[in-house]
Amino acid sequence: MLAEVLEGLQVRHDGFYVDGTFGRGGHSAAILGLLGPQGRLWMVDKDPDAETEARAKFGGDPRCRFRRGSFAELKHWLEEEGLDGRLDGVLLDLGVSSPQLDRAERGFSFLREGPLDMRMDPEQGVSARDWLSTVDERELSRVLKVYGEERFARRIAGRIVAAREAGELPWTTGELARLVDAAVPRKERHKHPATRTFQALRIAVNGELDALEQFLGNVCDCLAPGGRLVVISFHSLEDRMVKQFMRRAGGVRDLPPEVPIIPEGLRPRMRTIGKAVKAGDEEVAINPRARSAVLRVAERLQ
Repeated sequence: MLAEVLEGLQVRHDGFYVDGTFGRGGHSAAILGLLGPQGRLWMVDKDPDAETEARAKFGGDPRCRFRRGSFAELKHWLEEEGLDGRLDGVLLDLGVSSPQLDRAERGFSFLREGPLDMRMDPEQGVSARDWLSTVDERELSRVLKVYGEERFARRIAGRIVAAREAGELPWTTGELARLVDAAVPRKERHKHPATRTFQALRIAVNGELDALEQFLGNVCDCLAPGGRLVVISFHSLEDRMVKQFMRRAGGVRDLPPEVPIIPEGLRPRMRTIGKAVKAGDEEVAINPRARSAVLRVAERLQ
């Protein structure tokens, strides 16, 4: 959805932009291609491999700067440098990147045998296996049901806890996938039984929804008037959070009829640009992961 991203950002040659999910730099490279010498781009990612890639590809470009960490920290970074309220655009491409899925040692994919890790930053936090070794069965069931929208959440959680109590908690992605497969009584066509479980665990281990909530709560203060927010979501919970945020930020609270002028603190802060966009058939054919992508755009008002 590169063309849609660039259209949503409306990149100006002298603008200041943030790619909040650098990944392997595809979006950043396209943004830089539209920036002039006075333009600036911050590249953000938690993954040390992303930092290595960014420095190799763009380390010599004076317009670029890489920030290692979560996009949830953006407001703090901007405030540190007196740049809050100066951004012309920020992009989030949520979820796990293809290179992360492709590397078995990162533990994101049930299609590749590897350690049960799933951390975006393997140098921080606890791995998926460590989390499974202590989580309460009820909480595990909730995570699978809410984050994975897994209808067999209770059954899968029970099997995992039973394996843990028997000293047989899975160590690898393949072991967990086989355990989930055995726990699910009815299979979906064209979808591995462990898909939803792996998604839910990844979201929980990385605190992805908490980070998105924090970011959305601050992004209006980061953007300049006319600045654009572009978000690509791959999960219904993420997309719902983004849609509801844009709706709230673009609305006016109920006021008594005798109030003729809307107080400044109650005025809309953003407006939605266009409708939600989904990947076309051609893009899905090239990149099947794009089939669940939803892109939304909003602009900060004056």
